Amino acid sequence: MGSQFVNTTAFALVLSSASAYAQEPAGQPLWEVGALAFGVSQQAYPGASEQVNRALVVPTFIYRGKYLRAGEGGASIRAVKTPTFEFDVGFAGAFGSGNRDIPARRDMPKLGTLVEFGPRLKWNLGSLGNGSRLRTEFPVRGVFDVSNSFDPRGIAFEPELQYDQRNATGWSYNASVGALAGNRRLNETFYGVAPVYASATRAAYAASSGLIALRLSAGVSRALSPDWRLFIFGRIDDVHAGANKDSPLVQRKTGASLGFGLAYTLKRSANIAYD
Repeated sequence: MGSQFVNTTAFALVLSSASAYAQEPAGQPLWEVGALAFGVSQQAYPGASEQVNRALVVPTFIYRGKYLRAGEGGASIRAVKTPTFEFDVGFAGAFGSGNRDIPARRDMPKLGTLVEFGPRLKWNLGSLGNGSRLRTEFPVRGVFDVSNSFDPRGIAFEPELQYDQRNATGWSYNASVGALAGNRRLNETFYGVAPVYASATRAAYAASSGLIALRLSAGVSRALSPDWRLFIFGRIDDVHAGANKDSPLVQRKTGASLGFGLAYTLKRSANIAYD
């Protein structure tokens, strides 16, 4: 998810790592089309004891317009851009997760395919030299369940401090630390257990608003040629300080997502992107 919501898959994290080279250094093309092949193993949701494994090949499209931006896990309309601050309104999504392989959620409503929409403030903290930079992001987004007629699932807030570096040898690095929080309705989606779904091994639980997880992410990518890029990424989610760490659906306080893949650019614009 450009944004990066609970991510019932790590798809947004995949795109962010794969497009590390697209962090808008001078001279990038206005648009690019291509394909992305990746494999990922991740927690079904923060606090789950099960890993979800996926292997996908998907088309990709990056657009770097003056106002419309697409790529890096989502799309947005940029309203304000200065050397220090940027404000946009965008959306991103996350695939759903079935309950068949998640015993803690068996016979409960599945986690549907989610999309999120809302504003985001970016604050450029400046260059650190050697092609590196530091910035923060503050997205606040409404979450909707595509699998259930876009039923509202709540509001997510995910502040994040990001570091990235790109050097002349083709290597790119990125790392971030952040937090994910939700209102009561969103947290109920992931951690609430209605009385009708309670069992001998799963007590009823009413979720509260607040912190979902603390996050630490990192990735590295390498240009193999002008059109091919290899990338590896990882993320750790920790719910020890989570508002709903006592939910019966929280079975592991710390979990990891790991993956790798190849990105291929089939065609790119001859026009140069906007800053």
